[in-house]
Amino acid sequence: MHPIEPGYSAVDGASVPWRASRSAHGVDVKDLGRANGRVMELVRFQAGATFPLHHHTGPEFIYLLEGEAIQNGHRLGPGWAGVASADTVDENFRSDSGCVFLIVYSQD
Repeated sequence: MHPIEPGYSAVDGASVPWRASRSAHGVDVKDLGRANGRVMELVRFQAGATFPLHHHTGPEFIYLLEGEAIQNGHRLGPGWAGVASADTVDENFRSDSGCVFLIVYSQD
C-alpha cells in the first residue's frame, strides 16, 4: 500500500501476494486496502471450497470477476454483485467450480 496524500493510498493488486485464508481451506486472499473500519480484498476459491458460517456485523459487498459462487442458495456468476446487510448470516457460501471476486466488508 502506497500513501498518495493524506487520506489516500493505492496498491498494484498484481504485486500483492496471495495468502491462505485463516478461515477456510481452499480460499486465498489478496489484501488490497483498509480504511475507516472497512476492508477490501480479492478472494480466490478453489473448486469445492466453502466458507464457514459467519455473521455480518456490517454490510458486505462482493463482485464476481471469474467463475461462480453460491451465496445462501443464490448462484452468482461473472458480473454479478451480492450485497449482504448488517446482521445477516452466510450459512453456506461456496464455489463448486472455483471463482475470484472482489469483497468489501466491515472489519469487526
